[in-house]
Amino acid sequence: MTGGGRPVIRTPDQRIRVFVSSTLRELAEERRAARAAIERMRLAPVMFELGARPHPPRELYRSYLAQSDVFVGIYADSYGWVAPGQEISGLEDEYDLVPDGMPKLIYIRASDRRDPRLDALIGRIQTDDTAAYLPFVSAEDLEEQVSTDLATLLAERFDESRQQLAGGGPEEIPPTPSPRIPVPYTSTIGRDREVEEVRALLAGDDRLVSLVGPGGIGKSRLAIEIARATEDLFPDGRYFMPLEGVLEPGLLLPTIAYVLGIRDNGEAALEERVARALSGRRVLLVLDNFEQIVDAAPLLVRLYDLAPQTTMLVTSRAVLRVRGERVYEVRALGLPAAGARPGIERVQRSSAGALFVDRARAVKDDFALTEESAAAVAEVCRQLEGLPLGIELAAAKSRLLTPRQIADRLERSLPMLTAAARDLPDRHRTMRATIDWSVSLLPPEQRALLADLGVFARQFTLEAVEAIGRGRPWEGQEVEAIEALVDASLVKRGELSGRTVLSLLQVVREHSLERLREQGDVGRMRAAHADHYSALVERVAPGLRGAGQGEAVVQLGLELPNLRAAVRHLVHTDRLDDAGDYAWRMLVYWWIAGFFGEVRVWMLELLGKDRPITAHTRAVARFFVLWSELWQAPTEAVVEGLGECVRLFDESGDEDAAAMATAARATARLQLPHPALDLADEELAVAVERLRALGNAWAEAITEVSRGRLAWLRGRTDEAQARFDRATEVAAASGDLFTLSVAGNHQARLQLVRGEVNAAESGCVRTLLVSIRLHFEEGVAYGLEGLCAVAAARGDGERAGALSAAADQIRQRIGVFDAEAFTVHTPQLDAMRRRDPDGVAAGERHGRDLSVAEAIALALPEDERGAIRTALAQW
Repeated sequence: MTGGGRPVIRTPDQRIRVFVSSTLRELAEERRAARAAIERMRLAPVMFELGARPHPPRELYRSYLAQSDVFVGIYADSYGWVAPGQEISGLEDEYDLVPDGMPKLIYIRASDRRDPRLDALIGRIQTDDTAAYLPFVSAEDLEEQVSTDLATLLAERFDESRQQLAGGGPEEIPPTPSPRIPVPYTSTIGRDREVEEVRALLAGDDRLVSLVGPGGIGKSRLAIEIARATEDLFPDGRYFMPLEGVLEPGLLLPTIAYVLGIRDNGEAALEERVARALSGRRVLLVLDNFEQIVDAAPLLVRLYDLAPQTTMLVTSRAVLRVRGERVYEVRALGLPAAGARPGIERVQRSSAGALFVDRARAVKDDFALTEESAAAVAEVCRQLEGLPLGIELAAAKSRLLTPRQIADRLERSLPMLTAAARDLPDRHRTMRATIDWSVSLLPPEQRALLADLGVFARQFTLEAVEAIGRGRPWEGQEVEAIEALVDASLVKRGELSGRTVLSLLQVVREHSLERLREQGDVGRMRAAHADHYSALVERVAPGLRGAGQGEAVVQLGLELPNLRAAVRHLVHTDRLDDAGDYAWRMLVYWWIAGFFGEVRVWMLELLGKDRPITAHTRAVARFFVLWSELWQAPTEAVVEGLGECVRLFDESGDEDAAAMATAARATARLQLPHPALDLADEELAVAVERLRALGNAWAEAITEVSRGRLAWLRGRTDEAQARFDRATEVAAASGDLFTLSVAGNHQARLQLVRGEVNAAESGCVRTLLVSIRLHFEEGVAYGLEGLCAVAAARGDGERAGALSAAADQIRQRIGVFDAEAFTVHTPQLDAMRRRDPDGVAAGERHGRDLSVAEAIALALPEDERGAIRTALAQW
């Protein structure tokens, strides 16, 4: 919506971002109301919930404004704080920085004691014909007004997106955020030589390079810079895989698969799919924080053989000690030269000194080195042994302390603190002591909060922090305390899909958890964490089964690291029945996102505990464990195990789960070396009738697809077509996009086999459009192959070859196989190749070079391309 001219509403795969400007403490209740109104509209609030910094990050909020679509200003009495050296407050500055053409909704609370400078700003706003000026009385009144005004605004601007959304279908599911190469919050200083040295290793014959060093020395930041500097070496992709939340060695392979875009639906061995995805590709995998799953290191050796052109860059505190590993020790930053009194130039020339100065200026923009302060900065850097994180923590104190005061406090504190950690190596002791020192300067409530934050996974929200605060020393002080921890560089703040997110560095999180253990509070806080995310799942998961599927998948995807942590907390604290209920509620999400391998690890651990569990929990755990065996190692024992699940679900009174387990048992019968076709057919029919009676539309549709596949295998194509038609009808009626894609692709492919080319083309286009909205690459591949067969049937060899090659590229990259019986485009393509070998070959050469978006554009009729242009921009 930004920019000149009449703004265009973006489709939900790029959520509209609403920037909210107001004073913080004065209008805390109103800010919560505005957030609720924005999220009710399924838009993304952009809010500086942690308050203005004493030196406002003007470039930061300029950047946020530039990426936003609507500006909402909320004003009452206060003009806001004016930073030193500034002439206006951040409140007025934000209004002035609103880009031309951005809609502005301004809400003014009645007041008889308003700051005169705010009165002057409001006077300017009243003469601004691009702003809507609206009074409000209370927070409740404001919430209703914001919601109504945003709805009106969207309706007025609802042009290009209208065709796409007017068809009655549910909204798009944006791609799950994929951790490619992160963008650092701050500049990287003093690592140019290391980047060049490791780049040279990666350009040579080294397939596994380990960056080894203590916590806080900058391994992760160095790995990011190396990955950014090696695009030319790895033209097929560089993937960043954060492992700090991966504590079980068995989850390494699922994590690699997830980052590569491979859905683990249990239907093929994950190792085989990863090997296929990486085959023939020059790819760099960056595995960050490997030390906690070092027992999984032999898997990296297996990847040597599975993916000969793949290179791995690992960060770890410990050497992996596996074949082929090249160890690169990450050194501390260079210190100011010893000997002569360090002057300004000498300190700035050292990488440690330059880092201190850079980070000090970030919190105090008039910070400047003098001859006296240069000596103190040099002393600080030496005391901290050039450890980057330690220097950043010390520099963060520059807002309140001079370099001399920082140096003096370190001199008093560090020797005592390092002596208390003699069981650690030297630099580990220094880093631990530096964090202890930085934390010791905080008031008790902030220290307590930092310790409690250790239960969170990689990223979390302020709302989640508030949810676990009941009865804690910092309850009610969350905003101010988080603000102080951000200022102290102990908490990082960023943005994810329009939301403010918080995070801790791994070494700080470890420190926090250690404090919790010492206080005896780790169990309590893990329980509070699990309770919060269990409540979130209970609230959101029902939307997975119908028209709310898109929003539910997005919301759960944004919380994924903490959803994983919550399962782990429940299992580790022996709340096994709660873990079973949690896992079952998330069944549809595990299915759509492809996390069956991870759930299986947790359920095996649950079953391995010598603790009483309910029949329902045992059935859930057994179901998840047997799901992959159903596909990969089908035996009579698997069929019997799923039969036991049916019995246990029935015994528990869960008819819905029993019907789904019945369908799974029937599917297992079909996978046996000697399939029991008639019995499987009967069980699938029973399952469908039960699911229909229970109103479980998504499971009914999926089971109808299974019935159609069985009929197809038996040569009963009329019956199969009827099953696929029914599955498509049920999925469409319920608004289940994912099942609509699966069912629709089966429907169209069988139409191709039956020679119904025109109907098949319409079906392929329809399901390709759905798959685009889902960002479901497997469905896209099916759609391209279907349209390849259509092109071949119509004698267009070049088009057929291009679409086939493009689909094959997708299949290889995400490791997707297909049963030979259901691969329908190859006979038509082979026939076309015999008639026009040159045309097909030319098309295949062209198709191998197409991006996903280009292949889709080639496949779709011209009149369909405009409606999905915005969605294609995400590929």
